[in-house]
Amino acid sequence: MKPLKTGKTKWLHIRLTPAQHLIIKSKAENSTCGKLSEYARYILLDKPVVTKVRNASLDDLMTELILLRKELSAIGNNYNQMIRKLNSLSFCHEVKTWLVVSQSIRESVTDKIDLIKLRVNSISEIWLQ
Repeated sequence: MKPLKTGKTKWLHIRLTPAQHLIIKSKAENSTCGKLSEYARYILLDKPVVTKVRNASLDDLMTELILLRKELSAIGNNYNQMIRKLNSLSFCHEVKTWLVVSQSIRESVTDKIDLIKLRVNSISEIWLQ
């Protein structure tokens, strides 16, 4: 017995304006169909089309996480510049005393900033999958 051919052998030609083509193409790109022809077959044969949906609240969260990461980097950089500047000033006894006290604070602040950055990065990686 000869196997039945299931390949697509018939053509359907249609003409579209550039605007119509863009509309159909953008709808196809927002679907899970791999090709425009696959999307057109689904629509023409009244089959359900699965569209991609993005959660706007997650997009907002990602934007906030990016801003938070940048702000944390700026805070860390500013703090390190301030400490370097104070280390270069050796004329005042009070400054030297403050530097000794601030060393533990500096370590604590940088550890917390690094911990927050790691957490933001892990949330970003999970979300972007």
